[in-house]
Amino acid sequence: MDDTIAITSEKAAAAPGDGLPEIGARLDRLASSNVVWRLMVLLALGGLFDAYMISTGGNIAPGLYKAHLLTAKSKSFFDLHSYATFNAATFVGLLVASLGCGFIADRFGRRTIFTVGLLWFSLCALAMAFQTSGSGLIFWRFMLAIGTGLEVITIDAYLSELIPKRTRGRAFAVSNSIHSCGQPLAALAAFSLVPYHLMGVDGWRWVVVLGSAGAVAVWPLRMLIPESPRWLAAHGKLAAAQRIVTGLEARVEREIGHPLPAPEPVAHRPPHVIGRYAQIFSPEYLPRTFMLSLFHFLQAFALYGYISWMPTFLVTQGISVSRSLGYTLGMALVAPLGGLLCMSFADKFERKWQIVFSALAISAVGIVFANSRNPLIIVPAGGFELLSAAVLSFNFHAYQAELFPTRIRVLAIGFVYSWSRWSAFFASLVVGWVLGKYGAPTVFVMFTLSMLLVALSIGTLGPKTRQTSLETLSP
Repeated sequence: MDDTIAITSEKAAAAPGDGLPEIGARLDRLASSNVVWRLMVLLALGGLFDAYMISTGGNIAPGLYKAHLLTAKSKSFFDLHSYATFNAATFVGLLVASLGCGFIADRFGRRTIFTVGLLWFSLCALAMAFQTSGSGLIFWRFMLAIGTGLEVITIDAYLSELIPKRTRGRAFAVSNSIHSCGQPLAALAAFSLVPYHLMGVDGWRWVVVLGSAGAVAVWPLRMLIPESPRWLAAHGKLAAAQRIVTGLEARVEREIGHPLPAPEPVAHRPPHVIGRYAQIFSPEYLPRTFMLSLFHFLQAFALYGYISWMPTFLVTQGISVSRSLGYTLGMALVAPLGGLLCMSFADKFERKWQIVFSALAISAVGIVFANSRNPLIIVPAGGFELLSAAVLSFNFHAYQAELFPTRIRVLAIGFVYSWSRWSAFFASLVVGWVLGKYGAPTVFVMFTLSMLLVALSIGTLGPKTRQTSLETLSP
């Protein structure tokens, strides 16, 4: 008996997951169109303010030092008055979101949690801007990070489930470019405001308020994004999934002026049980869970460490606050170009090899940056470092979403991503201590070794995913 079945929009759901392969096949046949790309842009706008708010940590640091709220160097490994603790609180919040909140989006839906996360971190950022003590800053930075962390893992799943397989790489590349605009926006805001007072208020406070206001302004646009049809089918809501897909198909056909091709036949599978945490450790998914956990632990130490501490590295090397913020702005301006540059090859090469080569580039250029005080070298080297980081980032966000099934996608992404949060938390403390004792070059040697191990782990353990349906990659 043939294992393939025709795709029919009238099929009734009998149990969670019934009809999911058919829904996936219909989504994968959608042509590249304004309808599809509009959904991607709307999702990416939420990520832009995530990136802005996370980037503000490093960019407002000189202002926090100037206001005597925090110190740049740690007097001990757990110095509660240092920027290291503030930075560590960020990653503890991201860890809580990744490890403890992923199941929420798998249970209640992508769109609901997407909007809740956006509103959450906007309100927390506003509260943080009004703090007058280091402890208050650290607490609200922690609370803010929970919201941004929940947004990040939900966006990865949401985007991978809505975009056709032929354009997933380009979609994540463009999305990453939009996200990355948050970095130069934060750097520009800091450069313009941190050294000054506006209406008697410290400049760093205005930087935080701007991010909060922007995220709230974008929030109503979330209602223009439909729930993920794959999530609906995975939870036995096949009729709702079919209505959304049928609507998308009709809109795309009107735009392109001709009918869509027939969906590819799919292998029918019996309905599955609702996702459980233990499934990410099953024989089928444990190798992927291990590989991505190792990857995230290594990449976060270098990537987040580099971005978060960049202005502080420059200050500790004798460069003034104003000049260090100017250099950081110059570097950050190239970050959004990473995704746009990759659009030409994002879906032409295996994602694992793009991750490997970008990790090697980061490790090489980081050493150059750490050992120079010449702005003609610092700015181009830092810019290329951020460009390579953007390539690494968009690839791993797409890659991790492809390697787990819809029923546990956000849960699994959250778990493997949590290792980056653990790593970044301890890196914040380690870097503060090493920076004070041995200087910036030693810190960058550690970053380089981490990135070399990233390349090795993905190159040897990572599966191939290019232009393969999610249901085939992760049954």
